[in-house]
Amino acid sequence: MTDGVMRQPRAFIGSFTAAGGLGVLIADVDAEGGTLTVLSAADGVPDPSYLALSPDGGMLYTVSETADGAVAAYRVSGDKLVEAGPPVPVGGSGPTYLSLFAGHVLTANYDSGSVTAVPVRADGRLADAPSHVFTHTGSGPHAPRQQGPHAHQVQPDPSGRWAVSVDLGTDSVRVCALDGGTLALHRETALRPGCGPRHLAFHPRGEHAYLANELAPTVTVCRWDAAEGALRPLGETSVLPGSPDGDAFPSGIVVSPDGRFVWTAVRGEDVISVLALDGEELRLVATVPCGGTWPRALALHPSGRFLHVANERSGDVTWFAVDPVTGMLRKGGSIQAPAASCVVFG
Repeated sequence: MTDGVMRQPRAFIGSFTAAGGLGVLIADVDAEGGTLTVLSAADGVPDPSYLALSPDGGMLYTVSETADGAVAAYRVSGDKLVEAGPPVPVGGSGPTYLSLFAGHVLTANYDSGSVTAVPVRADGRLADAPSHVFTHTGSGPHAPRQQGPHAHQVQPDPSGRWAVSVDLGTDSVRVCALDGGTLALHRETALRPGCGPRHLAFHPRGEHAYLANELAPTVTVCRWDAAEGALRPLGETSVLPGSPDGDAFPSGIVVSPDGRFVWTAVRGEDVISVLALDGEELRLVATVPCGGTWPRALALHPSGRFLHVANERSGDVTWFAVDPVTGMLRKGGSIQAPAASCVVFG
């Protein structure tokens, strides 16, 4: 509920204002067909490329993916967003992702290769400054993409005990605890040199994780031990049949609610890869055109019946009906969303 009124299902769409985006769009969601209808836009934050909702849906948090990176909060008021204080500098450059963890907003700062923790006040607003900035170190063999660390994603694990950050520049995943507002490194897991991990998605049962590798293009299957805070790579699966003709850069990755399928967006090839899970084995089933150009992010509708794709360069969000038996996708429609970069539901 928000402002004492029961909310209808909403989609929130982030975008790059520097490339013509309208800021954060709010859209109505048709539960029967997955159709989106844009209701309003909020343009108070530059380049709000990634978003996260509070658990009660009353607050929306966004990065400002700029050289002087920041994070901001909006209050969800009906069909509109109301700024809840000024943007807060994160002490890092180019934040690409954010999540809520242990009373803080965490940001992954790609350009500076760091993760920032910003406390969240009781009323949902952000503190005036970060409590900690944890800087990654290292590099990888891929020039020029891996000359230094590039934190691309940070999120809590399913147990809620650990913060897990994925670094494209160092080919590794870091597991941290948050103690008194300070991020403390618990363990770092090395992946295959040069694979360039971008985003991680956990299995619904919480015992496995799947990493979309931007520079490969593959998905790495990992076993996850929440008690030990340990990630163990098991193997890689290609997200494309044969060898790609040109550049292919995986981006978003999601797992079906029943844990049977994994979908990965692949920029350059402009497809969604459909992969089937069989125990700890991952198998490529098919690739489906994404309905646009440069699919930056995927979002699964809460029902699991629809998959939404933010196509950055064609400036649209496309949705697909999901076949629950095969995992295959059937295009349903799209809306214009200039420089779209992510979709979240709430």
